[in-house]
Amino acid sequence: MKKLFPESYCLSFILLFGLSHTLFAQSMNTSQRPLDAIADQMEPTQKVVYKTVDNRSLNLHIFNPEGHQATDTRAVFITFHGGGWVNRDARYFYPFVDHFAKKGMVGISVGYRLHDKDAGISVFDCVKDARSAVRYVRQHADELGIDPNKIIASGGSAGAHLAAGSALFDDVNESTDDLSISTTPDVLVLYYPVIDTSVDGYGNEKTGERWKELSPVDHVRKGLPPTLVLHGTGDTVTPYAGAKRFEEKMLEAGNECQLITHEGGRHGYFIFDLNLFDEAMKQTETFLEAQGLL
Repeated sequence: MKKLFPESYCLSFILLFGLSHTLFAQSMNTSQRPLDAIADQMEPTQKVVYKTVDNRSLNLHIFNPEGHQATDTRAVFITFHGGGWVNRDARYFYPFVDHFAKKGMVGISVGYRLHDKDAGISVFDCVKDARSAVRYVRQHADELGIDPNKIIASGGSAGAHLAAGSALFDDVNESTDDLSISTTPDVLVLYYPVIDTSVDGYGNEKTGERWKELSPVDHVRKGLPPTLVLHGTGDTVTPYAGAKRFEEKMLEAGNECQLITHEGGRHGYFIFDLNLFDEAMKQTETFLEAQGLL
């Protein structure tokens, strides 16, 4: 039978179709994350190096409120970006800190080392960076124009894990840090957090045999900061059951904890919808107002 098309033509068509499909998928992914496009248009007021490790400088991306002075004593909204500890960067969470800077707070999005097994960077190192960042902010409160007793640590997904770790993982510290400076924030705000690193949660393979040392739900104790958690019941990445168990254990320990549930919400549900993002920010504002921080 005579071939209608040469093999080379068919191969070119397949490759072209594959490339077009990839580009389409990428464009759809971008359109599904409207916050990314907004973040791309934002720039911080300043960047400050909070830590140098392995000849690499790690930065605080600072958004100051209008009229901010170094002599101010503002509340500070510190956030850690998500990305499974392995991708994304501080820019990803610019819209969060910009929002609270417009509410009169100092907003800080933290850059940290990403987990890279080949480079010898573990999730423990990610946690060390998060704790170093909170220490730096508290130690340099006078220079940054903030109140060292009004620190909110927040984040999404793996970033929420790091925020929680600033309060929970007392034994995970950089050797060069001044351990006399507390890393415990005054409030925790955890968006769709990695809260359980067991096989039933997220990150067990990345955290390895020492997973329990980095599992927030397994480190709940009395005396933790007031905590807000936003989580969707349809989350298959960081299962909702972990967030629910975290809330229960927090309340049992006598801590203040509020879990706001979004019925059917997938992982990161409000980063895909600006209306849901606005709702999440208002829910956060209400919680912070109740703590006297906004």
